[in-house]
Amino acid sequence: MSKINMLLKRNIVVIIAFVLALISCIFVPFDKEYLNYFNVDTLCILLMTMIVIAGFKKLHAFEILADLILEKVHNLRLLIFTLIVITFLGSMVLANDMTLLTFIPLTLCLIDQTKEHEYAPFIITMQVIAANLGGMLTPFGNPQNMYIYSFYHINPLEFMSIMLKPFLTSVALILLTILIVKNKPIKDHYETSYLVDIKRIVLNSILFIFALVVVFRVIPTWIGLLIVLFVALISDYKCILRVDYGLLLTFCLFFIFAGNMARIPEIKNFINSVFSGRELLVSVLSCQFISNVPSSILLSQFTNNYSALLQGVNIGGLGTIIASLASLIALKQYVHHYHKYKGYLLTFELINFSFLAVLLIVCLF
Repeated sequence: MSKINMLLKRNIVVIIAFVLALISCIFVPFDKEYLNYFNVDTLCILLMTMIVIAGFKKLHAFEILADLILEKVHNLRLLIFTLIVITFLGSMVLANDMTLLTFIPLTLCLIDQTKEHEYAPFIITMQVIAANLGGMLTPFGNPQNMYIYSFYHINPLEFMSIMLKPFLTSVALILLTILIVKNKPIKDHYETSYLVDIKRIVLNSILFIFALVVVFRVIPTWIGLLIVLFVALISDYKCILRVDYGLLLTFCLFFIFAGNMARIPEIKNFINSVFSGRELLVSVLSCQFISNVPSSILLSQFTNNYSALLQGVNIGGLGTIIASLASLIALKQYVHHYHKYKGYLLTFELINFSFLAVLLIVCLF
């Protein structure tokens, strides 16, 4: 019985996604339109990144990097500040989902080494917020940004001017929140003694940079995935086996849920009736139920007020655990590491909705 409970806890995200997708299928029977729900580029980039990260994990690269950080950082507040800032800056280049896949394993290593497990829900929640908000300033920072930027043909400078106010507010909120952390010395940590395989680390680093090139659409996604798979098969095929395919399944299930929600006539009629003049509020509300990327695609069909829509789907990534699919990445990694989710979800929702309330007021006025 305990093994069954453990299995359920470790796969709670997949189970929730499956239930939501199944319920939505009752209202929208299977047809060929289901094939259009899946963002294949996103799935390919996730798979590519997870293969590379699995390679780094096997080489204990995160433990080694954690040691290097702890040699320089000696108090808890500075450690949390460092982790959140690199996540915030990383999301401006890597986008939110890839950033969390990259930095949360490092965070978990640092928490394990310093034994500060009580702060794990707070740190990872703040990293999710940093990843979701850090990329809002640039067209390529978040997937929904790229879609709206292309759909409305927005000038890059205008795009940045629209997002500047919520971006600066986000920076201030994150810094103020970090200040509530007790500024205490970090407990003595155990140093790892792993051998550094320079050749393999360099190879994985090249693959990681290559994945970045694919993200920026220099190379077609499917070609990038094939190359990463080929290199991984030759160098260490076990990295492919270590990938969290449950996370990919979770994304597929949420794509089905979001796609079906967008096709339910009552929902589309409701949007038509309330959307005009309330673009910001409706887009934030929509994100809470079908996440920000599907909300961007759905709501763009009903308005030319791209300024309000853009702000809404960016700050709307805060709130519920499904408001941004990147948040599911963090939840999945947390549950996999700690085999529990209740404490994390409570912290996550409390901080997320607090941030959302402040940003919504700022954007409205």
